[in-house]
Amino acid sequence: MKKIIAAFLLATAVASLHAQTAPSGRPSGFSVTEGKLSGQLTDLQGKPIAQASVNLLRVIHDQSTGKEREILFKSTSSLENGKFNFTALSTKDKWKLKISSVGYTAKDLTVEYGSDDKVLNKDLGTITLENDNRKLEEVTVTGRKALLEMDIDKKVYNVEKNIVAAGGTAIDVMRNMPSVQVDIDGNVKLRNAAPTIFVDGKPTTLTPDQIPADVIEKIEIITNPSAKYDASGSMAGILNIILKKNKKTGYNGMLTLGADRFGGTNFMGSLNLRQNKFNISLTGMNMRMRTNTEGDSYRKSTIDGVNSTVEQDIEGKTKGMITFGRLGLDYDLSPRTTVSVAGIFVEGKFRPNENTMITTESQGNSNRISESERSFKPRGLQAGLVQKFKTEGEELTADFNYFGGTNKSNGTYTTNYLDNREIIGSQIQKNVGSGDNKFMTVQADYVKPFKNGMKLETGVRAQINKLKNLNSNTLKARGEDEYKDISAASANYDNKNTVYAAYASLGGNLKDWVSYKVGMRVENSTYDGELINTNQKFHNKYPLSLFPSLFLSKKLTEKDQLQMSVTRRVNRPNFFQLIPFVDYTDSLNITRGNPDLVPEFTTSGELSYSRTHGKGTFLASVYYKYTTNLITRYLTQELNPITDKMDFINTYINANSSKNYGAEFTYTNNLKKWWDLTADLNFYNSKIEIDDNTPSEGMWTVFGKLNNTFNLKKNWNLQLAFEYQGKTNMPVTQNQTFGPPMNQAQSSSQGYIKPFYGIDFAIKKSFLKNQAASVTLAVNDIFRTRGNTIISSGDGFYQDYYRLSNPQLVKLNLSYRFGKMDMNMFKKNKNQNSMEGIQMQ
Repeated sequence: MKKIIAAFLLATAVASLHAQTAPSGRPSGFSVTEGKLSGQLTDLQGKPIAQASVNLLRVIHDQSTGKEREILFKSTSSLENGKFNFTALSTKDKWKLKISSVGYTAKDLTVEYGSDDKVLNKDLGTITLENDNRKLEEVTVTGRKALLEMDIDKKVYNVEKNIVAAGGTAIDVMRNMPSVQVDIDGNVKLRNAAPTIFVDGKPTTLTPDQIPADVIEKIEIITNPSAKYDASGSMAGILNIILKKNKKTGYNGMLTLGADRFGGTNFMGSLNLRQNKFNISLTGMNMRMRTNTEGDSYRKSTIDGVNSTVEQDIEGKTKGMITFGRLGLDYDLSPRTTVSVAGIFVEGKFRPNENTMITTESQGNSNRISESERSFKPRGLQAGLVQKFKTEGEELTADFNYFGGTNKSNGTYTTNYLDNREIIGSQIQKNVGSGDNKFMTVQADYVKPFKNGMKLETGVRAQINKLKNLNSNTLKARGEDEYKDISAASANYDNKNTVYAAYASLGGNLKDWVSYKVGMRVENSTYDGELINTNQKFHNKYPLSLFPSLFLSKKLTEKDQLQMSVTRRVNRPNFFQLIPFVDYTDSLNITRGNPDLVPEFTTSGELSYSRTHGKGTFLASVYYKYTTNLITRYLTQELNPITDKMDFINTYINANSSKNYGAEFTYTNNLKKWWDLTADLNFYNSKIEIDDNTPSEGMWTVFGKLNNTFNLKKNWNLQLAFEYQGKTNMPVTQNQTFGPPMNQAQSSSQGYIKPFYGIDFAIKKSFLKNQAASVTLAVNDIFRTRGNTIISSGDGFYQDYYRLSNPQLVKLNLSYRFGKMDMNMFKKNKNQNSMEGIQMQ
């Protein structure tokens, strides 16, 4: 099956690569002078026009037709001062500018450098756009964004094109993104390791399942971040979630209402308002989620020479609710100075219930019923300042980011011992927990361009993270009448992490179309923790660490480009990995942290080749990551502090090292006016060495995604998404919390996942005037094939564990967009022509 699917993905990508005839171009290695192009957009009153669309097209001679043909080369938007610029242009070619902005008449300009190669910087000066006095109720904006836009150092995934995720969360979005894997528990992986999650370019305590899909504009996939970014993240890169924000004068909004076949519902409303110096955005959403999970497990173990087996049949249902709100304000103090502030509110509650039939050799049959509730209330505040200078590109930014909140949990876990289905005794365990967290970052960044094309980027950053956990366990044993405290499994814990960093990078262009960017980041961090009950304290001061980065790129032709990058990163153990608390929620799957963990360091190298081909883009990358002191789960036999007997306990250890290397191929193309295709194929090998005495073998696997979007007549859209995951090691790092039912701990160094695949389908119909309304029907995991089977084995144990969550989920969503783009909507002069009724598509 794996070979068939892999061959299908490759065949589709290759076939679509040749679906269009390439125009004639220069041979590889041609020599050409690099030019620049700039200008400034203003209205008839001389005021700058910001956020105008500026498209640069290369005019070529098509030999097959004998006529000139235009090919999109680059796109940008004008800045707040109306300026725009393009670099790395061939001065031998003919170019065309297409400029458009809401409320103005579009303008086309032809640009030629002439025969004088010394004219490298062509400044078009002031370009005046005339007002378009037509009523915009007659105009429909139908510009189509690609599902995936690719740059040489990142991929940008446009969420509005992913109709399969309508009414879901960021988890549903990421499930269909190239390079990204999402397991059955919602853990996100990037090249089989956990990435760092950003929101609007800033760190956050929000998890992807707490962010509604309908409030996301796009997600940036950065596989090998430069020195500018936080060095944390080690094995994987960064997923930067960009929330929606209005950029055009006037107002627009959207209302969304949806439901699924399991009883889940979602409602979302957003309003964006921009006029003169103000930009206000408001978003609110409520989601009620219903999750059905089924599974089974088999474990055979040997402890002190005694063999035992445990079999479980598991059924689980979870009822959940999330409320999300965001209010943002941007204010232009001057044409060069902007301040912004935004507040984020999230509140959620989940009630998981699980019924497990257990068969053991030692205790016979039993029925375990778990009823629990978890709630959380994150709050966020973001503030920023952007100061631009007279020199184009010179900029100073300052940001303050705060996320904090509280969480509570309680659970009752009843084990009924059975004899021919009759209860002959019961054990009841109760767990009560609470906690709070505070995550604050302060940073400043400065960019300084120089006349020779060089650019300096530098900045400083401070991060302070405080976490507190209160947890208590009580147990009423079989045959007992009273609950007793389980002191060994009850912990009150407090900790604080601090990271201070500074970075500098220098970039520029060399001869023969070679660009470079070299940087260095310096970080110092400390960790302090305390067990409040026992006053036991833990302190780690990590020494000053250097994180260099090097990026090189070379344009072979205007369509072909090579890039190489080498970076060093770190992954520090998180709170849940360090806390020496024994999670006894499931007595068959005991978990505890390890306060002796040290950070892991990763050196990454990546070589990429990209080629544009008509409307298609192909990106091929080979990568290698080597990690020392790898943080990984590990199942070991230890003395159970609850029972004072030897037992299997899941914990974390620092393995000696790990190696990951592979090749990834991504291809996007607008094959037809009605057909967009995105294909991603990733071959990789992962190998973990626990210690010098434990031999290890690497495992090759394949991971692929194929996404087809069909834009049919009469405003119908179809999307068909396919995902395949071959046999693979467990991810090496998971930021996993304690306690959720059916979330059995697994070791990345001792287990693997069997192959699986999944197919999603969605259909969308737009209607009403200007397609202001739309209805979307989506089906996830059509053939119930996304179940995970995990095989784990080690010293004295073997485990086979299967789970399937929400198969064949059917979702129905109804959306309505409204808006009015009016340059004078708040002015008292009513004689101005109004611009009514534009619907933003």
